[in-house]
Amino acid sequence: MDMLQAVWLAVIQGLSEFLPISSSAHLILPSQILGWPDQGLGFDVAVHVGSFVAVVIYFREDIKQLTAAWFKSLRPASVSGGGSSAESKLAWCIILATIPAGLVGLLFGDFIEANLRSMAVIALTTIVFGLLLGWADQRHRGSKTVAELTWKTALIVGAAQALALIPGTSRSGVTMTAALALGFDRTTAARFSFLLSIPIIALSGGYKGVQLLGQESVAWPEILVGTALSALTAYLCIHSFLRLVERIGMMPFVIYRLILGAFLIYLIGSQG
Repeated sequence: MDMLQAVWLAVIQGLSEFLPISSSAHLILPSQILGWPDQGLGFDVAVHVGSFVAVVIYFREDIKQLTAAWFKSLRPASVSGGGSSAESKLAWCIILATIPAGLVGLLFGDFIEANLRSMAVIALTTIVFGLLLGWADQRHRGSKTVAELTWKTALIVGAAQALALIPGTSRSGVTMTAALALGFDRTTAARFSFLLSIPIIALSGGYKGVQLLGQESVAWPEILVGTALSALTAYLCIHSFLRLVERIGMMPFVIYRLILGAFLIYLIGSQG
């Protein structure tokens, strides 16, 4: 992988991690369509670190409040400063919604990595989950806000997030689809999805980081550029998406997914 490819892949990761279009698919496809060499585990870890840094910086105030409220919720209400609050409830909902993806990743991650990264799988999931996103946005989107999150809705969104281990599904896309289908407004669906990304990206990056231990060759220039560009692109993506999502809705991303899926089917047919 040369520096130009590293730049493109970092920008792709930064954009696709938080837009509902699937980052895993967009990192796999360049090697399958353009014949680029596989970027390697080290670069994957680097661009995920960049995305993680971006979302943590963007939501730093939320993270401070949620963390403080969560610790307070561990103390009895009879103790000064203890007891639950709206912030602690949201923190517990994020923890609960992370569990399904963590368990599925541990149990089936290797199988998915070995068997579900083909262009055919990506084409299918890109189209199917794109259509589901459009359906949820147009037919079931409501006006619920983050204050109306419950343990049940958090678990449903978390179960949907587990499906995103399959390339092409899109972690942000499937969690927003679930939230919209449950009646939440677009901004709440996006915001909860982005907050939910923090623990799952940390877990995924940590797991890949452990796998990386012992590898001898590390392309540090590409790694550093990839981390920085992924972080910058992801931060701008989060900021722009939250400002525009109520206005533009999900249909532009649905249309993109359908076009991409159709293109991949065409490529599969032409190769056959």
